[in-house]
Amino acid sequence: MNNWLLFILIVLLGSYLLEQILSYLNIKALDSKVPAEFQDVFDGEKYEKSQNYTRVTGKFGLVESTFSIVVLLIFLLMGGFNSVDIFIRSFQLGAVLTGVLYIALLLLFSSILSLPFTLYSTFVIEEKFGFNNTTLKTFCIDLVKGIVLSVLIGFPVLYLILWFFETTGDLAWLYCWGGLTLISLLLQFLAPVLIMPLFNKFTPLEDGELKEKVMAFAKDASFNIQGIYTMDGSKRSSKLNAFFTGFGRFRKIVFYDTLLEKLGDDEVVAVLAHEMGHYKHRHIFKMMVISTCYTGLLFFLLSLFLGNENLFAAFQMENLSIYGGLIFFSFVFSPLSLLLGIAVNILSRRHEFEADRYAAESTGQGTFLISGLKKLCVANLSNLTPHPAMVFFHYSHPPVLVRIRGLRKAVEAK
Repeated sequence: MNNWLLFILIVLLGSYLLEQILSYLNIKALDSKVPAEFQDVFDGEKYEKSQNYTRVTGKFGLVESTFSIVVLLIFLLMGGFNSVDIFIRSFQLGAVLTGVLYIALLLLFSSILSLPFTLYSTFVIEEKFGFNNTTLKTFCIDLVKGIVLSVLIGFPVLYLILWFFETTGDLAWLYCWGGLTLISLLLQFLAPVLIMPLFNKFTPLEDGELKEKVMAFAKDASFNIQGIYTMDGSKRSSKLNAFFTGFGRFRKIVFYDTLLEKLGDDEVVAVLAHEMGHYKHRHIFKMMVISTCYTGLLFFLLSLFLGNENLFAAFQMENLSIYGGLIFFSFVFSPLSLLLGIAVNILSRRHEFEADRYAAESTGQGTFLISGLKKLCVANLSNLTPHPAMVFFHYSHPPVLVRIRGLRKAVEAK
């Protein structure tokens, strides 16, 4: 057997088994007793519903991943990658455009296969637990908009990457790195203005006590903002959220309308303070630097594998190509990607603690963030007792009970 094929099969099956084990452990870790910290907000029935939500979504994830791995293995071992390549090459469109269409066709296949699972998750599971507000019309419109954006943004970016590797020699990875970094920065500015409004309506926060408190807090914290907006998150889901968007003086605060319905004014300010803490501690900048370095490493390693004949043989390819190497390298890179992801999640969880402390210190009322977190968990049916292994591998935020313990220490220390 080809050594690269053996390695890829081990990686695919190993990743699949790891996720199966993590999901099993996470479900087994569910505790039927409401944690003492949440007994004031979670009644027995609501808490049982949150645990059922974790079970159902976990088991559904197992079904989806099992289907995906079976289809992928069949496609791989039956020479599907080569068959698609031969089909696209028959149009004789040139190396770069052939590569764009090859990758696009594979992504289309993947999207079609995942669509039934997305529909079931949205209109059956999320509906069952009271989250889904999406109509079939809205779902279809979102799907079309997503496809159009992929064509308008994704295709030119992919074309540029393939063109660099086809024409610029050994330093192609460096040009790709620089080009993609510039495009990513540009999208950070354009997304809030041109892309996000395609999917949601953003309305300036109405004048009133909440707006006055938010503006007063931002002023006290010397935090410049361009505006405060509400977003019609309830159009698709009843879950709660809030976020910042934009940079510098173009920063905007966005609250889901669902969040404003569930949280009190002081709790909203506390959530804002937490998000502001990420900016004050430069977490956004640090993560952007890490992401940029990650992209550079990815392109450099990719450049080392593009002409690997044994790797192409593992996929039964008759022809070597830049675009094929791009796809096949993603399989080889996945173990390193997993390790880097764990490291980034560890750092991200540390950032969340720092942002929590900032919120407690800047508002002088850490209890408001605690009560806000509790309401968020109840409204989103969050899992309060995730297994430590699941947290280690996949959680970018610490478990809420751990966060609350940290906040209570900060409050007691004042």
